[in-house]
Amino acid sequence: MGVTTETDLTNAGQVTALFDRAAHAMRSSPYRKGSIVQLPATGRLLVTGDLHDNPEHLGKIVQLARLDAFADHHVVLHEIIHSERLVNGVDLSHRMLARVAELIVAHPQQVHVVLANHELAQMTGQGVSKGAGNSVELFNAGLQYVFSGDWEAVSKSIKGFIRAMPLALRSESGLLCAHSLPGPRSMAQFDPGVLMRELADTDYEPRTGSAYLMVWGRGHTPEQIDKLAEGWGVNLFCLGHQHVEAGLAVHGERVVVLNSDHEAAAVLSVDLAHLPSTEEAAWAAIRLRGVPLGQ
Repeated sequence: MGVTTETDLTNAGQVTALFDRAAHAMRSSPYRKGSIVQLPATGRLLVTGDLHDNPEHLGKIVQLARLDAFADHHVVLHEIIHSERLVNGVDLSHRMLARVAELIVAHPQQVHVVLANHELAQMTGQGVSKGAGNSVELFNAGLQYVFSGDWEAVSKSIKGFIRAMPLALRSESGLLCAHSLPGPRSMAQFDPGVLMRELADTDYEPRTGSAYLMVWGRGHTPEQIDKLAEGWGVNLFCLGHQHVEAGLAVHGERVVVLNSDHEAAAVLSVDLAHLPSTEEAAWAAIRLRGVPLGQ
């Protein structure tokens, strides 16, 4: 069930080459501007929330996006790795990341992956947990389990793939999709101009870097959201990084938060020429449990 891959996911050479190709595709995309993907105000975007190694839901998302049928259809993905569901005591979510890398290689102008805190933690080696232990260590153990002595080469390519991820996706119509936004107490340290420039090593630094602050932030206030919206020209924020029991939640007039990994998982299909209000978004949410997975 889910998305199949043509790459031999037990072959270190094939896997490293795949992540290298996908990283190049993200960096060289004609939509890449600074550290964001900038889409026109046309076409459709399927907006998703945290996935956390749920390949069945990824398969349903790919079906809904209809990338092969329409060149102006897009999908945004984030928080792909790390799960509390282990295999033989290790985390094998690199397989999910490889499936996403194949999607990027196949549809480089339609599949957009934005940086999330779990991917950043894996890249930097900073500990984080989904409930089963240190997710970074469990992920590395999974690489060692599959690739033995070649695991560090695979890990290096994965880190390069993560480093190539943009911070956000923005449309000319005023939609911004990101894993999160900086917390209110971090705004004094946060550089709002980070979206308009390439990311530097310092942007990934824990508790001080602007990329770090953006993917880890919670507790946003209406005043903060309004300030960011005005500075970035945003009418609607679509975020993750929060547990949303119903799959989609509305926070005020500008923010929609999604989860795409659990039983009530939801996604949102957005017409980029006519953005919905948050109330309209709540009504338009697509529940993944109601989507049959094709063979």
